[in-house]
Amino acid sequence: MARDGAVYVCQACGAAHSKWAGQCNACGAWNTLVEEVQSRPPGALAPTRAAKQRGLAFETLESEVPAPPRIATGVEEFDRVCGGGVVPGSAILLGGDPGVGKSTLLLQVCGWAAQRGVRCAYISGEEAVEQVRGRAGRMGLSAAPVKLAAETAVRDIVDGLKREAFDLVVIDSIQTLWSDMHDSGPGSVTQVRAAAGELVRLAKKRGIAVVLVGHVTKDGQIAGPRVVEHMVDAVLSFEGERGYPFRILRAAKNRFGATDEIGVFEMGDSGLREVKNPSALFLNDGGERAAGAAVFAGIEGSRPVLVEFQALVAPSAYGTPRRAVVGWDSGRLAMVLAVLEARCGLGFGDKDVYLNVAGGLRISEPAADLAAAAALASSALDAPLPQDCVVFGEVSLSGEVRSVSRMESRLKEAAKLGFGRALGPAGAGDVAPFIITGVSRLADAVRRVGDQVWT
Repeated sequence: MARDGAVYVCQACGAAHSKWAGQCNACGAWNTLVEEVQSRPPGALAPTRAAKQRGLAFETLESEVPAPPRIATGVEEFDRVCGGGVVPGSAILLGGDPGVGKSTLLLQVCGWAAQRGVRCAYISGEEAVEQVRGRAGRMGLSAAPVKLAAETAVRDIVDGLKREAFDLVVIDSIQTLWSDMHDSGPGSVTQVRAAAGELVRLAKKRGIAVVLVGHVTKDGQIAGPRVVEHMVDAVLSFEGERGYPFRILRAAKNRFGATDEIGVFEMGDSGLREVKNPSALFLNDGGERAAGAAVFAGIEGSRPVLVEFQALVAPSAYGTPRRAVVGWDSGRLAMVLAVLEARCGLGFGDKDVYLNVAGGLRISEPAADLAAAAALASSALDAPLPQDCVVFGEVSLSGEVRSVSRMESRLKEAAKLGFGRALGPAGAGDVAPFIITGVSRLADAVRRVGDQVWT
């Protein structure tokens, strides 16, 4: 193989440098530059004059060719996140922490889809075929007609997929693959980019839906160059807190569906179980609601989800009070605390504040401001909210409670679970049989929490 030249590529961001340096100028990471030889693939010659003169064949937006039907895998939560099923010819990148269940999810998807007549292949670069068979046996999928292979060479994988027709192919994982067109080792930026490019081209040319498993870094980002995320059609993340059996499948990018859709699973001894009603899973339905707890009626993608905010305000034993939050943005918590102090007269300067979203779900919706504020006020005033009350609303820096989208859907989901009261923005509407307490200022909400006035 001809050595055309060597460059130093950052293994954190993929930036190329002409010489080695201790720090990458693009991302600022230290000791991440690795020498990689840039070689030209065989047959890659300079464009000829005739090739340069060829033009583009433009077409209109109108098309008489119907779009191919989506592939329904049978795992409804997975199909929901993909936008209603997997699109033939698409490339999907799935990332997640080690041990969260990525391989289990995709093997289950292949097994259920194969039983529905979908031609599936599962190619593992990390496990032997017998290990994959053992996991399939524990999941009850031994009889599923899934083709298995253990291979890491990109050329062999592409040739094998060309010899046999498949509808859905899983590659586990992209970091283990290597191409003989490059001298760098597997997992490097060059190899990941080259392997992803070959597989995406194969998916588009032959109409195969390809799912690539990607490792993540310690800060939760998919390892490798960011260009891989631009090459694929969808980027999914599989999330889960240690100690909780719940797993959340979330779409960060999707060219064929919504980008804020989620799927909820529960990990068990026989694999992952779909959760049809996540609201009932995240709520504690036993006993009276304690002080410092507020049920938030939120929206995740297209589905309403109810989750409990838990707050604890306690005297600080040290000079600097602690601020700890799990499942919510810490900056958002600091803003809500400042509004409660400045607009509502509650003091947290000498108090430790702890806020937790029960069940391991992470909430990023601004509509959770009022639920967090109600939980904090309930704990500070030692005044529990009613057992059948849900809370939602966005809080501004002026202390105003603003309306949020899809309020009727939130209330209908709460009504299914037996809730009959709501604390929300003024003008939330009238949804039978709800008793809606509308507030326009956060101070009004805090006063109602303290005085226990809900009618």
